[in-house]
Amino acid sequence: MTYDQVIDWIYNALPMFQNIGAGAYKPGLDSTLSIMEHVGNPHCGLKAIHVAGTNGKGSTSHLLASILMEAGYKVGLYTSPHLLDFRERIRVDGQMVEKEYVRDFVERNYDFFKERSFSFFEMTTAMAFSYFKDRGVDIAVIETGLGGRLDSTNVITPMLSVITNIALDHTSLLGDTRGEIAREKAGIIKRGVPVVVGEADDEVRPVFERVARENNTSLHVVKVREDWGRYECPLGGVYQRFNISTAITACEVLGERLRITSQCVCDGIKNVIKNTHLQGRWQVMQESPLVVCDTGHNVNGVSEVVKQLKDTRCDTLHIVIGMVGDKDIDGVLKLMPREAVYYFTQASVRRAMTGNELREKALGVGLCGESYDCVVDAVRAALSSARENDMVYIGGSTFVVADALECFDKYADGDIVALPVR
Repeated sequence: MTYDQVIDWIYNALPMFQNIGAGAYKPGLDSTLSIMEHVGNPHCGLKAIHVAGTNGKGSTSHLLASILMEAGYKVGLYTSPHLLDFRERIRVDGQMVEKEYVRDFVERNYDFFKERSFSFFEMTTAMAFSYFKDRGVDIAVIETGLGGRLDSTNVITPMLSVITNIALDHTSLLGDTRGEIAREKAGIIKRGVPVVVGEADDEVRPVFERVARENNTSLHVVKVREDWGRYECPLGGVYQRFNISTAITACEVLGERLRITSQCVCDGIKNVIKNTHLQGRWQVMQESPLVVCDTGHNVNGVSEVVKQLKDTRCDTLHIVIGMVGDKDIDGVLKLMPREAVYYFTQASVRRAMTGNELREKALGVGLCGESYDCVVDAVRAALSSARENDMVYIGGSTFVVADALECFDKYADGDIVALPVR
């Protein structure tokens, strides 16, 4: 099999949450443990930091990986979903897993995978852990896919657990209240393994306190640092104050076991994009007109984005927006600024709501604009309409951002050059 054939098989033969949603979610760890045993139990002995949460877990994972790289460690990083390339999910010292490794891993285990009903994420998790073991990483930063307790990544026993925040998302799978979702996320807490919680109010803090007590471990609730702005962080978005504070607290907790100096923390935050190639977090694509994309996709995440949109000066705000059908679409639309010009669209995943359906919902809350069949058309329309002092915002879904990146020139590893294709 060629690499392209392998990727085609991965996407089409294995149930993938990115495409079909809840139908790809397989709660429970038995299936994951069976695949791990088949590939040699690469999760055993893996020194890791485990990161869960509703929002911010991707940024926090990348920040931690970058800091650890600056401290001289060989660092594995496993995140999801990807934007442009499947291999973005699995990195060592910032470099994506080689195409040859992906191909060989699938070919070597193809018969085993084919005769069993593994999910896309179970297979990918096994590949990531195998890659980290084969490359001899010193430490891996592992982001959960969905939830925590029953997530495929939860077969590891990490040296630190991190839970960024709790908000309403994936409620059909994780629970209808923040307390229920917190209990699922708290499932990554292990006996004797300290846990850092980025945000915890009166509704969710008792959940974490109880689970920490049951596991005889320490709980560290983050206070947003008043000096977070002094760190030179290239990740746009004032919401990064939470993720920066969480990453720093995690490093402080790890201080007794790992050599992480304050300079390493500063350098890791400053070089996070250079080191890990993170994209889509209030990412400025060009300056005139200002074009920004962001992967915020639920009420909690979008509320932070909207605050920043209101604080960003421009003549006219153009918003390219698309969403997947299983989100709180009404809740998100009610947050969006009424004075903007909208370009409603559909990402290239099966879960996406059509642009016309989204437009009809948006009209109900006073948002006006045209609908477009695909993200590329919507972005090009917005860029054509925007004047020098306007702003174009692209968001509503990770998958909208992924499609939008196709409108810009890019380097091979996913770094963006701000040159829109007119």
